[in-house]
Amino acid sequence: MKEQQEYVETLTEIRSLMEKSSRFLSLSGLSGIFAGVFALLGAGAAFVYLKAPYADYYTRAINADDSINIDFLTFFIIDALSVLVLSLSAGVYFTWRKAKRKGLKLMPKPAVRLFWNLMIPLATGGLFCVVLGYHGYFALVAPCTLIFYGLALVNGSRYTLNEIRYLGITEIALGLISSFLIGYGLLFWAIGFGVLHIVYGALMWYRHER
Repeated sequence: MKEQQEYVETLTEIRSLMEKSSRFLSLSGLSGIFAGVFALLGAGAAFVYLKAPYADYYTRAINADDSINIDFLTFFIIDALSVLVLSLSAGVYFTWRKAKRKGLKLMPKPAVRLFWNLMIPLATGGLFCVVLGYHGYFALVAPCTLIFYGLALVNGSRYTLNEIRYLGITEIALGLISSFLIGYGLLFWAIGFGVLHIVYGALMWYRHER
């Protein structure tokens, strides 16, 4: 009985070592929670700017003479970049704190693999959204950001916590639904980047950090 228990403990330790060498486990659930909060604040600012409810908000991106509304685009670019910078800053801080507490490297090889597997779909999606905007299809930008973000999470999930995969699948589904209800893209954006981040971040924190 004792030998069997030692055998199980040895296998568990080997599995743990293999997991640490192949997956980035320092990703913090708190970073997801804060990213969700910042996204909701950004969405709230957009709703105030648009004087919501405003189902066809995207029509304001084009002036009556078919020229681009620079003020509209400037606001949304600044709003989105502010959310992105704050979310990335929170992500780096809480990930660094978790890695330091567990005695792990901040950027091991799995983290580098995770980064590139995230960036390829994200960069592709970002460029595709620019193309949509260039051709005037602003209504599809919000759904596409959700879809490509979800694809990036699914693509990178093999190198980190399992919850990331399910978050990605949920983001893709939400983006596809949003593409049929284009007048409410901003609302879906708030749910996808705000509410879902908070829910999954809290779940990750509960399972792996508390």
